[in-house]
Amino acid sequence: MRHVLSLFDLTTSEIQELFQLTGQLKQQYEQGLRQPLLQGRTMALLFEKPSLRTRVSFESGMAHLGGSTLFLGQDVGWGQREAIQDFARVLGCYVDVVVCRAKRHADVELLARHATCSVINGLTDYSHPCQALADLYTLQELQGPLPGKRLAYVGDAYNVTRSLAIACGKLGLRMSVASPPKYQLDAPFLERLRREVPQVQLELTDDPRQAVRGADAVYTDVWTSMGQEAEREQRLRDLAAYQVDSRLMQLAAPHACFLHCLPAHRGEEVTDDVLDGPQSEVIRQAANRMHVQKGLLAWLLK
Repeated sequence: MRHVLSLFDLTTSEIQELFQLTGQLKQQYEQGLRQPLLQGRTMALLFEKPSLRTRVSFESGMAHLGGSTLFLGQDVGWGQREAIQDFARVLGCYVDVVVCRAKRHADVELLARHATCSVINGLTDYSHPCQALADLYTLQELQGPLPGKRLAYVGDAYNVTRSLAIACGKLGLRMSVASPPKYQLDAPFLERLRREVPQVQLELTDDPRQAVRGADAVYTDVWTSMGQEAEREQRLRDLAAYQVDSRLMQLAAPHACFLHCLPAHRGEEVTDDVLDGPQSEVIRQAANRMHVQKGLLAWLLK
């Protein structure tokens, strides 16, 4: 039994195997073929936070694979009516895999520690592994083999940024992160990253132009994530110089694509002309969430 709580949990060869399986399943999907690889299997979506892409992509993907899904919101009392360890033991009696979208990463770790089934992190304050897998699978589709490519991330270096840094390190991409100092990747994460992924090629800067210049992909995310609403006005001021606009995109390589995990706050971290422009691949990214997660479910359960 395996858990995927962050991309530290997967080796390079396992990510490559997952991408190969994703490609096969996506090709079959586009041909109208949906093999019931997980017929009779059940997935629980245990969500503390609202979702469009994570919920619908997992539910649709599991249906394509022949399995069924239970959506568990606040009504089940997750983290409230009973201890997480008791909740985990009971839930594992009923389902084959749990996808947990939680406010605190520690709660997902505790869930996995006591669960008798696989647990997938569907987003926490620390990590968003499924998003980063879909992002780099998308880049591979667009530009071919990943080793040697460079991804530039601009803005608040938060959960998605951490997951991208791990994935880039394991798959041979260089990564540049441009953030104001207090929004940069944190020291404990960087220590772990360099210890567990010693081959990582990571540049940290406070200059978005330096990060983007010559990059193969430019990535950003919202400046105010769920749970940070009280900081919104301060964040808008602090990150104003880190907006991805057409002038910044012109510094990237001519073939560069623009990526965003969505939802986007138009006019804040990205301008409309970039988000809707010819370099934008955000809808392909969102679509690939489903395909990569189908690969992950099939890999974990089959």
